[in-house]
Amino acid sequence: METDRSKKKDIVSFDYEELQSEMREIGEKPFRGKQIYSWLHEKLADDFSQMTNLSMPLREKLDRLYEIRKAELVTRQISKKDPTEKYLFKLFDGCMIESVLMKYDYGNSVCISSQAGCRMGCRFCASGIGGLVRNLTPSEMLGQIYRIQKLTGERVSNVVVMGTGEPLDNYDNFLKFVRMISDEHGLNIGQRSITASTCGIVPNMKRLAEENLQITLALSLHGSNQEKREKLMPVAGRYELSEVMEACDYYFEKTGRRPTFEYSLVKDVNDGEDDAKELILLLRGRNCHLNLIPVNPVKERDFQRPDRKNALAFKNKLEKNGINVTIRRERGSDIDGACGQLRRRYADAKKEK
Repeated sequence: METDRSKKKDIVSFDYEELQSEMREIGEKPFRGKQIYSWLHEKLADDFSQMTNLSMPLREKLDRLYEIRKAELVTRQISKKDPTEKYLFKLFDGCMIESVLMKYDYGNSVCISSQAGCRMGCRFCASGIGGLVRNLTPSEMLGQIYRIQKLTGERVSNVVVMGTGEPLDNYDNFLKFVRMISDEHGLNIGQRSITASTCGIVPNMKRLAEENLQITLALSLHGSNQEKREKLMPVAGRYELSEVMEACDYYFEKTGRRPTFEYSLVKDVNDGEDDAKELILLLRGRNCHLNLIPVNPVKERDFQRPDRKNALAFKNKLEKNGINVTIRRERGSDIDGACGQLRRRYADAKKEK
């Protein structure tokens, strides 16, 4: 008779040391934890029966006490325009999350979600429509990468935590995920190949600066002044732009990792002459990089992207004034490219049935 799953522990969320301690707790030798960790995080086993160097009684014991939560593939979209794939996964409790695979010359990059839903409420983003459902566990963040790697048969070399959710609103789980994905006993993805995006939760930005990590912190800026940020991003009302910029400077001071600023270009909202001037004053002299992102239209919102000519003109003004800036190349525009679009479309389709 199968044990009630609510009593089973999420074994993939135990880190390397914790899993050895856990084995000791259930009367096993600690080295069993090392073996199991290798199966879960190097060989990407998703069933205890696959752990062939463990005895049958131990495998049965593990199955009684623990579960390997799987990210069930619901939809996989493959772009015809560029080497990009988008995935919709269903978690054990029915929550839906999105992940994106982007293939580049330098390797495969996966953009993962850190929450099911989001409570930041950015006006131009589909992720926050419907609000926050719950935080993801370390295993559910790791599971997106593991599942994509198994589906494609290709190694993931870069991770971007920019999908649905605000990672610093799920701080402890996010931090554990970073340590586990970069652990030498797992996939061992270098921390310098990990980027996390935040709307600007100042206390946790400063906490992260103290964690002795080497990840890149990307700030969702989106407005050149406090008033404009508040119109586009409700969370900006909690933290003044000056506080957010000070936290970015602190992160650079403590880690030596220059911050990236993400700026979604919205037609007739934040792409004007004054916006460019204010951005120049804000960023000039800072060791940073600015990504301009022509906004992906979302049907529930009325924001539009500027045309290519205007976006280039905006970029050129910044460059001429010493700002390190690029226009992010659009990826996956034919496969629900904006964050939260695929998840939202699936939810709408279910309502219509």
